Amino acid sequence: MISFCLNRVERRRPPIYVKLLLLAMSLLLVSVSRAELSYEEAPRVVAVLEQGLAAESGVGLRRNPSLAIKFYCDAGTMGSSEGFFRLGRILSKGPRYLRNPTLGNAYLALAARLGHHRAAMLHDARVENAPLEQECGNFVNGLHIDRFDLEGYLSGLSPAKRKISRLIQSLAVGYGIDVRIALAIGLAESNLNSKAVSQANAQGVMQLIPATQERFGVKDPFDAESNIKGGLAYLKWLKARFGGDWELVAAAYNAGEGAVDRHDGVPPYRETRQYVKRVLFLAGFTMPEKG
Repeated sequence: MISFCLNRVERRRPPIYVKLLLLAMSLLLVSVSRAELSYEEAPRVVAVLEQGLAAESGVGLRRNPSLAIKFYCDAGTMGSSEGFFRLGRILSKGPRYLRNPTLGNAYLALAARLGHHRAAMLHDARVENAPLEQECGNFVNGLHIDRFDLEGYLSGLSPAKRKISRLIQSLAVGYGIDVRIALAIGLAESNLNSKAVSQANAQGVMQLIPATQERFGVKDPFDAESNIKGGLAYLKWLKARFGGDWELVAAAYNAGEGAVDRHDGVPPYRETRQYVKRVLFLAGFTMPEKG
């Protein structure tokens, strides 16, 4: 999480009415933001938006706007106008230490151009739009974000999703898969949504396409246990195929083992490179430095 010092006044417990007001605001933010999600958003996009919302509103995680920005940038670069809208909103109206009105206005303008109506309403024509040289790029890289609190995040999920997370943890060991990697794949793919379906017809918690389901004996992709077992069997196969290199395993899970073979490593696809970083981050790992 972001490291900064609080003075004595800030460390005092706020009055009860302040606590209730903050709780009400957080619940309102969660309900409004969930309602804004388009049913056309891909499960991976919905997943990262939900993770950003948890960081922004402090559900499961400690409230962390910088971490929320990281997730919203990921969503935006996957084509989500909602991601760019939330990014612009934080930069325009968020904490003072993060506030950057011209950059926030630029992301609101970008979201508006992508068809986001609330972004068009929030965009301030009186404020200059900062140039966007890269989609989040250097700005996000400059934020200080500590290791992801996987356990805390899971604790803030719905009872149904917590049940799925426990199922992954109980099954992963039997397949020889690092529990954190198994959970991270499930979080990155669907945020543990057993009913998720992508436009490519990837289905369930681990987002398995029909060919992968058949390959690993998944009879009902919307049965969480069957889907998870299929995903873990695929991860076990990939782990053996790539010598336990989780970076390559994640890349192959996203782009296919053939793409990893052809490029002799993580393929140079922006989506895949972003996916690998997100999986390793959610698992609490860091990207290895390679020359």
